[in-house]
Amino acid sequence: MEEVRDLFLRIPRVKKEWQTFLTQMGINDFGANEILAISEVIGIFVDGKLIATGSLAGNVLKYIAASDEAGNSASLFNRIVSELINRLRQRGVFHAFVFTKPQYVKSFEHVGFVTLAQSTNGAVLEVGKPAIQDFLAQISKPKPSDKQIAAIVMNANPFTLGHRYLVEKAARENDLVYVFVVSENQALFSSQERLALVRVGTHDLKNVVVLSGGDYMVSYATFPAYFIKSPDQVIDYQTTLDARIFGNWIGPNLGITKRYLGSEPLSHTTNIYNQALQRELSGQIDVEIVDRKRQPDGNVYSARMVRQMIAEQNLEATKLLVPPSTYSFIKEHQTVLLERIKKGQKIDGN
Repeated sequence: MEEVRDLFLRIPRVKKEWQTFLTQMGINDFGANEILAISEVIGIFVDGKLIATGSLAGNVLKYIAASDEAGNSASLFNRIVSELINRLRQRGVFHAFVFTKPQYVKSFEHVGFVTLAQSTNGAVLEVGKPAIQDFLAQISKPKPSDKQIAAIVMNANPFTLGHRYLVEKAARENDLVYVFVVSENQALFSSQERLALVRVGTHDLKNVVVLSGGDYMVSYATFPAYFIKSPDQVIDYQTTLDARIFGNWIGPNLGITKRYLGSEPLSHTTNIYNQALQRELSGQIDVEIVDRKRQPDGNVYSARMVRQMIAEQNLEATKLLVPPSTYSFIKEHQTVLLERIKKGQKIDGN
């Protein structure tokens, strides 16, 4: 008899059975970053044997696999995906993503997903509303259409004088600059706080429009990669997909012809990302990597350094690295920021 069950991974026996099945299906990455994000897991059983499974991490479908022992893997796949989508709808969530191997793209498209980007190592698809077209439709576009339009994507965790320097340069050289602030809450400063700091910190630049990156300009490092075996392939897959989403959808729809990046002497991974953007957008969008603004002592302006100063309660030193509006926010919210750090909020990264 076939039945759908909830799987509770906190039960060792259940987690082991689930991992064993997925390993047999060619999925063997069960790292903490992938597992901790999971909120719900379901399985299809026949006579007590697990034959298909799928998981939810927010509105992202993960760890989907179906056995073909009985020759009905397509049917099992459809049932798993439909059950997960229905559970999201019951929560009032009508939009979902999936990150998967290229060979499964057609299967997801068959059940209504739309491919946003694909590389040799993976693909990202979405289903439901609001979709990427809705995200783009709400952004006002300039007239006439012959204006020089540029874009910057930043975490701004928090907004520093280095970020301000990059925005100023783009504003001088273009008619309009879209600044997209990465939308995720895995940072010391929340997405709402970072968006507000960038808006206040650039309010005097009249040709600059600051927007949330929404679901489409998140940190590439958060893209699920549990189905990719090689660590080297993971970075390439994540950065390439991110670049292709921008090149396939964001740039063409908004008339963006140039994208500005800050050089990254402190992060090997971000250097790889910059290279991926140059490679993927070549011939379509001009990518300019701008040398990072440096302090009088020669060090670059660094958001990571600001976060370290906050952790060390050295607020006075942050004044030299950030605009007055950012410094005022840090000073006013010092207690909250320190509490986040004490609770385990990481301050490393870019």
